Amino acid sequence: MNARIPPGQVITKGYPILHAGTVPYSLTRENWTLKLSGAIEFPQTLSFADLLAMPQKTVTTDIHCVTSWTKLDTTWVGVPFRSIADRVRPHPNAHFVVMECEQRFTTSLPIEPLMEDTVLIAHTYDNAPLPPEHGGPVRMFVPRRYFYKSAKWLRGLRFVEKDEPGFWEVRGYSNVADPWMETRYDVDDVKVIHRMRKANLFQPTD
Repeated sequence: MNARIPPGQVITKGYPILHAGTVPYSLTRENWTLKLSGAIEFPQTLSFADLLAMPQKTVTTDIHCVTSWTKLDTTWVGVPFRSIADRVRPHPNAHFVVMECEQRFTTSLPIEPLMEDTVLIAHTYDNAPLPPEHGGPVRMFVPRRYFYKSAKWLRGLRFVEKDEPGFWEVRGYSNVADPWMETRYDVDDVKVIHRMRKANLFQPTD
């Protein structure tokens, strides 16, 4: 068994295209913007040129889809989320980030995992501009979560105090989305919390 493959996953050599809605082909690098808002000191809107002017990072890592495929050794380029946070200076009560996308799609994560060194605002995949079918011109890239947390066609990052489960989460998918804990659906989240409570590892925040 390959130690890099999370439970229930199988390796794919391709790159399956999966999403709800249609591909927004009219969204381009020329007209793309990213709104940074919410509980931050410096709200602003970035153009694609602004994004390219920020520190860039290349990440090579595996990605995992909730539909059970895993793709090994994918290479992405983008701006580390941490650099975005440094730029806008989140308030102390900004505990979550809502990713806002085309066609009113959203997802969210706590701010702590987004600070990991592999998390990018990604614009390049496999040494080429990120194609529309895979979320281009810009998508979120959070490889340590199931890939629906790497939101396609990213248009906004809103920093909030309380979580706001998004499109897939309110339809029964896990809000944790951890491939190694195999939290695919919301019922899996409950099981994980129960196991953590039994092990005295779960500390509720309110």
